[in-house]
Amino acid sequence: MEHVIYSIGLDVDKHTFKASFKSKEGLNRSIVKASREFPNNPTGFKELHQWVQKHRKAQQASLSITMEATGVYHDNLAWHLHTAQYVVHIVLPTRAKRYMQSMGIKSKNDQIDAQGLADMGMQQELEPWKPASPNMLVLRSLTRQVEMFQETRTTLSNQLEAAEHLAFADDLIIKNLESIVQTMEENIKMLKERITETIQKDPVLSGKYELVKPLKGMGILTFATIVAETGGFELFKNQKQLVSYAGYDVVENQSGGRIGKTRISKQGNAHIRRILFMASFNMVKYQISTFYQLYERVYDRTKIKMKGYVAIQRKLLCLLYTLWKKDTAFDPNHLNLLKDASHAAKNKVAAT
Repeated sequence: MEHVIYSIGLDVDKHTFKASFKSKEGLNRSIVKASREFPNNPTGFKELHQWVQKHRKAQQASLSITMEATGVYHDNLAWHLHTAQYVVHIVLPTRAKRYMQSMGIKSKNDQIDAQGLADMGMQQELEPWKPASPNMLVLRSLTRQVEMFQETRTTLSNQLEAAEHLAFADDLIIKNLESIVQTMEENIKMLKERITETIQKDPVLSGKYELVKPLKGMGILTFATIVAETGGFELFKNQKQLVSYAGYDVVENQSGGRIGKTRISKQGNAHIRRILFMASFNMVKYQISTFYQLYERVYDRTKIKMKGYVAIQRKLLCLLYTLWKKDTAFDPNHLNLLKDASHAAKNKVAAT
């Protein structure tokens, strides 16, 4: 019997995931053995396992499963498959998109994406996925709730301020808003304390935080958010991938003699961009050496403040990645440590 390879591509969304089961025998072309849609819940996971075993005729043949990193919707499925001893590959959306383009695939729907991911898992040497630690996942849920509560508090505070300036307003409205705002602030404080506890009790996270602690402006919430949203940078092989994932990659708008506005794509993780904006604002407000100098250079050239802030955000993101990967502590007196991050955060940035 010829050598057989099985590969399954999964296109995952909030409620369902589409599966494409492909096989390749010897030098023959890969063929689709089966396709099906499953509910994205434990029942669907069980049905997927039964479906795979049904179509896996050669039990000794290698089998791998490939899916995209789709926010949080793939998490439970990936953990289930990993626990069931499947070889799982998780790829960044930009990498999957470029693979599809290289294969000449122009149409796009869930089933085509699943087939493309199956081919990708079969033809490329992808690294097996390593699940993040439970503390990393807890950290992501905590930081996202802080973000949600902060946004809610801002909205309610604005409503309170408006109510206080009305000519006629019922005192009950003001009391209710004051009470809710205070409750939000107390909850945010408790969540931040839990974030600190989670990092301190995890040897890896606490050790990595000590590396960036000397960097003024990089608070523990900023560190926690970036690390949680990137899964400890596990899927990233270089800064270019990270910048694209966060939506800081530059999109040019030029054709012939016409030069349009250049901007960042914003097609990435909005949680990272939000927390880094606050960090970049503090860097400028408190004039943190290298970062403030970068802001001034960009602002002097473009006269656009936001471009300066974006430059700092990119630089901070790449710096944290470099320190994490190299396991090197930030030294504010040794600017050579910023070399890698500076290369990725060039002055050619655009306003958000």
